[in-house]
Formats: sequence, C-alpha cells, structure tokens
Amino acid sequence: MYSVMSPKAEEFINDGEILETLKYAEENKHNEKLISEIIEKARLRKGLTHREAMVLLDCDIEEKNKEIYALAKQIKLDFYGNRIVMFAPLYLSNYCVNGCEYCPYHLKNKHIARKKLSQDDIRREVIALQDMGHKRLAIESGEDPVNNPIEYILESIKTIYSIKHKNGAIRRVNVNIAATTVENYRKLKEAGIGTYILFQETYNKKQYEKLHPTGPKADYAYHTEAMDRAMEGGIDDVGIGVLFGLNLYRYDFVGLLMHAEHLEAYKGCGPHTISVPRLRAADDINPDEFSNGISDDIFAKIVACIRVAVPYTGMIISTRESKETRERVLELGVSQISGGSRTSVGGYVEEESEEDNSAQFDVNDNRTLDEVIGWLIKMGYVPSFCTACYREGRTGDRFMSLLKSGQIQNCCHPNALMTLNEYLDDYASDTVRKAGKRMIEDELEKIPNEKVRETARKYIHSIDEGERDFRF
Repeated sequence: MYSVMSPKAEEFINDGEILETLKYAEENKHNEKLISEIIEKARLRKGLTHREAMVLLDCDIEEKNKEIYALAKQIKLDFYGNRIVMFAPLYLSNYCVNGCEYCPYHLKNKHIARKKLSQDDIRREVIALQDMGHKRLAIESGEDPVNNPIEYILESIKTIYSIKHKNGAIRRVNVNIAATTVENYRKLKEAGIGTYILFQETYNKKQYEKLHPTGPKADYAYHTEAMDRAMEGGIDDVGIGVLFGLNLYRYDFVGLLMHAEHLEAYKGCGPHTISVPRLRAADDINPDEFSNGISDDIFAKIVACIRVAVPYTGMIISTRESKETRERVLELGVSQISGGSRTSVGGYVEEESEEDNSAQFDVNDNRTLDEVIGWLIKMGYVPSFCTACYREGRTGDRFMSLLKSGQIQNCCHPNALMTLNEYLDDYASDTVRKAGKRMIEDELEKIPNEKVRETARKYIHSIDEGERDFRF
C-alpha cells in the first residue's frame, strides 16, 4: 500500500498510487473548476501534492496553461530572484560494473576509452576549472568497487579542496556517485561534501529492472532508498532526478514528486535540488532506440509544474540541453546550470578525440563559461558562484526554513553579487566584465536593507582591491 512515511521504496513510490494518479489526471485535464482551485492553492507558495501537480501537467486548456507558466515564473522569482548558480561536473572515472542500457559506461562496452584520474590528474583538472572561474563542482564516477572505492572518492575530495591556484578555490564539492551504505555516507559528510546527488533514472520498477539487467544498480529498492540512508548518515542536502526518455514521462513525473514528498515527510526536509536531464546520444547509445523521448514543449511544462509543486527546491539543467532550451526553462524554474562543461574523464586539460572518447553523453551547449556568463547577464540574470550557505551551516532544514520564509534573500543576493565580482575581476573577458560591473551597480540598489547594501558595497570594493571570499 502507498505510504509517504514508509521506509520501503515500493510503498513510498507505490505503483498503484501512481496509476491511480495518472487516471485521475486524465479524467480531470478539462476540469476547469478543479484546475483553477489547484492553481489558487499553488499561489500560496506551499506546494502541491503529486496528484494535483499531475492534473496541471495534463491540463490542455490554453488559458490555464498560461496561468501555470506565469505562476511558475513568479514563484521562481519569489524564492530565487534573478540569480543563477553556476557549477561544473568533474568526471573522475568511467570504470563501471553496471549494465545500464542507456549509459556508455556499461560493462559490456568494450570500445569506450576507460580512464581514471590520478590525484595529480585531478589537480590539473581542478586548476583548469579554477582558471575558468568555477567555485562549485559536481564530481561524477562510475560504480566499480575495485577501481572507484569510497576511499578513492574521499581522497579525491580532499585533493580538490586542497588546491589553491592564483585566486581560485573550489568551495563546494557536490557528489554524484552510486547508492552506498550509511557508513559511507557518513564518510562523505565528514569529507565536507555539499549536496549528495543521485538520479533515480526511472521510478517504474519493471522498466528500471529491464534497463539495469546486471550489476549492483539492478537493485531497485536499494537505489531508491539511497536518499534515506544518505540523510541517516548526516548528509543534509540531497538532490534527486529522473532521466526523461527512459520511461513514460507522466509516470516518472509523479514518482519524482512522490519522492520529494517522502523526504519532506519522513526525513523532515525535501530535496535540495531536482534535476531534469533528458536522454542524449553517447558513444554506443542512440537515443532514437528509446521510444519515450519528450518534446521541448512537454519538457518546459514539466519544469513549470515541478516549480509550482515544489517551490523551495533548486532546479538544475545541464549542458545536455541546447542554449535555446536552457533559455526557455531558466525563467520557468531552473536555478542552477553548468557552464563550460566536459563530460569526459580528463576533458578540461585535454579535449578528447572521437577515437579516445570517455564521455558519458554528448554536450549540446558547447560555449565557454565566459560566454555563458555574458549570456546570462544580457538576459538580466545574476550568475552566482556563491557557496556561503553551505560554509555557514545553512543547510538541510535550516536552509529550507530560511528559504520558505523569504529570509534567505537577505544574504543570497549580496553574496551572488560579490562572487560575480570575483569572477569579473579574475577571469572575465573585457566585454563581460563591463556588462557585469554595470549589473552589479544596478543590483546593489535593489537590496532593500541599507546596512546590508552598504556592507556589500564595501566588500565589493575590497574585492576590487584584491581581497577575496567575503560572505553574509
């Protein structure tokens, strides 16, 4: 039976409840009265149930859809303002023992270049990322207990944090590795990680098992219950997501929201982030062989409905998506994006040839970080390299309470401006620097608290004089 408070995967992500929800939404997608009531509830900024959100996703009344998009835009502004957090992935190793049918790292792929970064390799990669201007990384690794044990991950995190090159420093390391034990999550917490990220891929158990025929990842329950173990191990911030295109999107949309509801109810804190990747081509993976791909319009609607259903969560979109798609969904709910990304092992130091490819997926937005920063500024977004909340202990339920109350705005906006100023002084092209400096002057005037505004001005002046790492 369905139970949001159950620790068992098949009860908090219950197939029967999902099918009932899909049926209910199909029956009510033209119910204008009900849809209006759900939209009015969403305006309270307290979120929606998975069933209510599914009704909005299925809604095909044009005027109501316009209301949903407008509300998503407003909620995004209310919670996250015009800030966009920047990060980059760092692939440590593509050795993997799993048989995932949608990932080129699968064990049977004998022609992909298998690579693993040494600690010296990691230093070179991190320096390259610091020289671009990055302050926040998401480390990625295949699942292989021999080549990529937890000790290797921990040593890599220590190495990353230790590197100080010119004015560069990685201030937050998020971790995207396979489901593991409570003990190992405690070790990751002690290593000072930011968010632990793990995509469910699909919440449909039968489809999940079909797509994961071999390897430890084949255990649906163990994978689905990973976030509970991570939080039991002391990790405050977790990030969930599905890979759209593997299964019917309506089913996975409901499962994703049920997972968020479970974490909020059972663990007292919902997901820090929700990611919405779509299946992409890579090495021996052809997305056309999967029949569940979704259009750009459906993708945009999914982003908007997640935003109104889970207003507090950060939403992430990577360079899997094109510039045009990223531009569309930024205003609908996305609050974090990657820039200048490489999805190959060692790809920041040396770009790989097709014959020596180790990438997990093809990148659709190949612009440099500086080009992405300039693009965001031109659209009126403040690119943020801020990691202050993590380092000030504003994580988990403490972060969520500040976010939901709106108090987080008192520190997030000035912190974003200060980290942007660091980027402009240290790494930006002349054109981006000039545009960014104008933006900072304009945005400082929008800080309502006079004391905070003047302190931010003082810190920004100190940054221009050569000092670094101020934060509220």
